[in-house]
Amino acid sequence: MRQRRWDGHRFGRAYGGGAGGGAYGGGLDGGAGRGALGRGRGGPAGALLAGCAVLLAAGCSPAGGPGAAPGSSPPRGAPSASASGSTGGASGAAQSPGPPAKGSVTVTGEIAKDLASPWGVAPLPDGDLLVASRDKGTISRVAPESGKVTQIGEVPGVDPGGEGGLLGLAVSPSFASDRMVYAYFTTASDNRIARMRYDEHRDPGQQLGAPDTVLRGIPKGVFHNGGRIAFGPDRMLYAGTGETGDPGLAQDRKSLGGKILRMTPDGKPVHGNPEADSVVYSYGHRNVQGLAWDQDKRLWASEFGQHTWDELNLIEPGGNYGWPEAEGKAGRPGLRDPVAVWRPDEASPSGIAWAQGSVWMAGLKGERLWRIPMAGAVPAAAPEAFLEGKYGRLRSVIALGGDRLLLVTSETDGRGSPQAGDDRILTLTVR
Repeated sequence: MRQRRWDGHRFGRAYGGGAGGGAYGGGLDGGAGRGALGRGRGGPAGALLAGCAVLLAAGCSPAGGPGAAPGSSPPRGAPSASASGSTGGASGAAQSPGPPAKGSVTVTGEIAKDLASPWGVAPLPDGDLLVASRDKGTISRVAPESGKVTQIGEVPGVDPGGEGGLLGLAVSPSFASDRMVYAYFTTASDNRIARMRYDEHRDPGQQLGAPDTVLRGIPKGVFHNGGRIAFGPDRMLYAGTGETGDPGLAQDRKSLGGKILRMTPDGKPVHGNPEADSVVYSYGHRNVQGLAWDQDKRLWASEFGQHTWDELNLIEPGGNYGWPEAEGKAGRPGLRDPVAVWRPDEASPSGIAWAQGSVWMAGLKGERLWRIPMAGAVPAAAPEAFLEGKYGRLRSVIALGGDRLLLVTSETDGRGSPQAGDDRILTLTVR
């Protein structure tokens, strides 16, 4: 294995003393190198994307009303299963038989390579992909059939640095008529969400209209900027944010940091939010990195822990997920415990997706893809790890419908050990 270039968790242990510094310890965009193990090979895979645009246009991502509550949790500090995560069940929660305990992952193709710091990915109705470059602040269109990558424009005002830059992407649920692309990005003063009209009839590089900011004032920092956005089945826009290394923001209901936000496409609070005049949907988060919704419209989120536990949470409106009062499964009244936890070396979770009855979670420092099989709102079996070390850091995973996923690597983000062809978008068949 290649020598690790940057170890965010060890950085935090060495320099994380005190309330401010301690928040940086662990759960950064965890760094790691990789060995010259298996590489994704395969020809064009555009056919695999045929159903994706239909799903995205229908808003099959977030949901407005997640269902059953997270489960009862073992005491904080209970050991996790090595290389398989640790799960906690929901006492009294409705359960279904769930998927098989053991799954499988097959890499079926590579639809793009030589991408620079890819982060957010948004499928278009025709099956092509929009991909954000975190550090360049550009959006490119990827044609899966040919692998051709065409820059469509640059988002003005992006201020990259640390874990900030051009992060999440989403297309409007009314894209066929309004042509709007949404982006979450870091500026010189804040993180914000803006929308831009996409006109593919203009010259390449000039196809994005001027940004219309729908939400500003999300705290920014060198670390913990959050960044994942997605539209839900309710056609509302959801965003995961970070507390920027200031733990107190996560519990401050007036701050947009350390939260999951729910808003209209115009950035306004939604009827049914915990507070009528606020876009805050849940709080007590350290750094939300992934959002996904299951077939029952339950909202799931992945986030970085600090020194001990990374988390997969089932999100309830108004729920307090504990940070900085708790990390992992605290079993404390008033706090929502995670459904599953991992040691940071095994995870540093990023994007998640729902497919085949399981949550699929990309790992940055862990350099693996996790499968968490679910029986309703509780784990059906222990998490499984796939592709460990084969493609390096894994940033985003996108469900295409049925047994198909996209997987985006993240070796060129300054914390990996890029090899020829990095970064890549791979197609997977999963069970």
